[in-house]
Amino acid sequence: MDTSAPTPEQQLAPITDELMAALNAARALYDNAPCGLLALDADLRCVNVNQTLLDWLGMDREDVVMFMTLVDLAAPECRSLASTHVEQLLISGRTEPLSLMLLRANGDFLQARLTSTAIYDAEGQFLHTSTMVADQGNVSVNHVIDGPKDTILRSITNRIPARLAYYDKNLICRFANNAHAQRYAKEPEDMVGSHLSEVVRPEVLPEIMPRVLATLSGQAQNFEAARKGADGELNYFDIHYIPDLQNGSVEGLFIELHDITERRRTEEFVLHANQDLEERVRERSEELFASEQRYRLMVDAIQDYCIYFVDETGAVTEWTESAQRLHGHQRSQIVGQSYETLMCTDNAGEDEVDPSQVLRLAKDHGQWESRGWRLREDGSRFWAHTVLTALRNEAGELQALSSITRDMTAAKSLEDVMNDLNRELEKRVAERTQQLVAANKDLDVFSHMVSHDLRAPLRHIASFVSLLQEQTGESADNLARQYQTSIAKAAKRMSSMIEGLLEYARLGRVSVDGQPVPLTPLLHGVVAHLKQENPNRSIEWSIDPDLPVVRGDAMLLAQAWGNLLDNAVKYTGKRTDAVIKVGWKVNPMGGRTFYVSDNGAGFDLEKAHNLFVMFQRQHHSMDFEGTGTGLALAQRIIDRHGGRIWSETAPGAGCTFYFTLPLENIEPDLAFPESSMVELTA
Repeated sequence: MDTSAPTPEQQLAPITDELMAALNAARALYDNAPCGLLALDADLRCVNVNQTLLDWLGMDREDVVMFMTLVDLAAPECRSLASTHVEQLLISGRTEPLSLMLLRANGDFLQARLTSTAIYDAEGQFLHTSTMVADQGNVSVNHVIDGPKDTILRSITNRIPARLAYYDKNLICRFANNAHAQRYAKEPEDMVGSHLSEVVRPEVLPEIMPRVLATLSGQAQNFEAARKGADGELNYFDIHYIPDLQNGSVEGLFIELHDITERRRTEEFVLHANQDLEERVRERSEELFASEQRYRLMVDAIQDYCIYFVDETGAVTEWTESAQRLHGHQRSQIVGQSYETLMCTDNAGEDEVDPSQVLRLAKDHGQWESRGWRLREDGSRFWAHTVLTALRNEAGELQALSSITRDMTAAKSLEDVMNDLNRELEKRVAERTQQLVAANKDLDVFSHMVSHDLRAPLRHIASFVSLLQEQTGESADNLARQYQTSIAKAAKRMSSMIEGLLEYARLGRVSVDGQPVPLTPLLHGVVAHLKQENPNRSIEWSIDPDLPVVRGDAMLLAQAWGNLLDNAVKYTGKRTDAVIKVGWKVNPMGGRTFYVSDNGAGFDLEKAHNLFVMFQRQHHSMDFEGTGTGLALAQRIIDRHGGRIWSETAPGAGCTFYFTLPLENIEPDLAFPESSMVELTA
């Protein structure tokens, strides 16, 4: 017996036989269709025709296919209509049915109705038409039996919501109830006598014709389909094609359509709802899976932390890789053991409570933190911060406790070092404070010496020079009088310098009383005082009317403003059109900036390295009087208020001093006490 495997040809033979049988059946169905079927190419040539149409025309297939065109088949007076019919199909892809007389082989004419659709390839190129040819020669539009039985039958069928129709084997409508006719916006009597191709839209014909032909061959068809009604709305139908068997032959077919639009919409709604629900469940499952994966990766990947879980008695129930990495215990060694075995029994009093108390407090309060030494599997210990959290369900029932432990050994070592450094720093600060106290005492002694011991000789010099001037009077020569005047001026200047030095030292020790200070009344008071001191000067004062409220010491701020404004008055002394401006603006870097600007002499800013140093002047005393203490005192006052001061100037181009001050949080309209104004302007 031959046991060898079948060859590929032997394997394909049954399949080939089945395909050939199916192809022959399809060809037989095509050729024996109850209507004529024709395929035309773009040049109107007949590329295919069924036997039904050949029998009607009395022609042979070999004479028609690829040798005759639709123009050749049409009567002479209809040939232009035939050409237009196909041309319109090529342009728009569809055309209206065409009534046409076709020439038979015996010279007679066949009154036919052509319904065509365009067939395209996968690239959208036109291949040929699919044309249905209906014989209208024996059809009477008024062929309707109107007997009593038919009247009763029509009355019954018109009350049925289902759509009913009957077509004979030539696909001519013989009956239609109201529901079926209304679907096509017609009356039932208008439907009778119409060919199926005149009723059904051309784009639907290729879909239903195979089913119609199968029904006429005796096979009932049941299917569902979507159809557009006369109003253009898409509806769904349960469709039944039932063959009309009479004496063993099919004489026509019954068409029954049940509108299942609502059912389909309900089914689609339920389907979409189920799909949406399934999608949500899938997404939620993916989220939960991803969350669990992230949780496990996070728990297992952390280095300085570890997480494990215990039950309400403290027994370990879940041991993660991070816990194994930090403590060193294998899962089989620790699961089921009390978590107290991980604690160091000798904590030297550093842990606030014992392990059992920590467990109780975590269950009572929901969470508890503890610090202390923890043990590793090899017996070594590390300093840890542990957070024990009670995990409860929605009903408040305790499910487990999570323990998050962080290795803080390095931090504790650093903390110990910092404590040592802090103690050393506190010791040094105390020593430095003692040194500063001693230095302040020495400074107080120096200030007392300057104010009493050094100023006394200056007063004597000034007094004796004054007595000498009174005694000599006009008798002294000019040179002697000049010497006396110079001595008096030098003594006065020396006294002013000592006063400035003492004031500078005092500002370094005085406490700044931070109170809301409205600058507008303060500035007007300072300006009024300067006007009294310079009655012969003509100065244009420009003061911003909306100066804000600042926080500081009113007396010290008045002194700083006075020094800056006095400086402006002094260095505009040689100008007849002196202008001094006071205002403020927003600092782009944050805060507010105040300024005092004048059009006076100015100076070279590149050479003014010691602008705010005591006794440093930018002009000779013969040009402008002064001791060089005003700007230094103003700078120290602003510095004590947490601000800073700088200048912009050029020789002969005036000078502008900018400085910052802390603003008050709110700016109420504060009443400036009259007594304070008197003190500021005195």
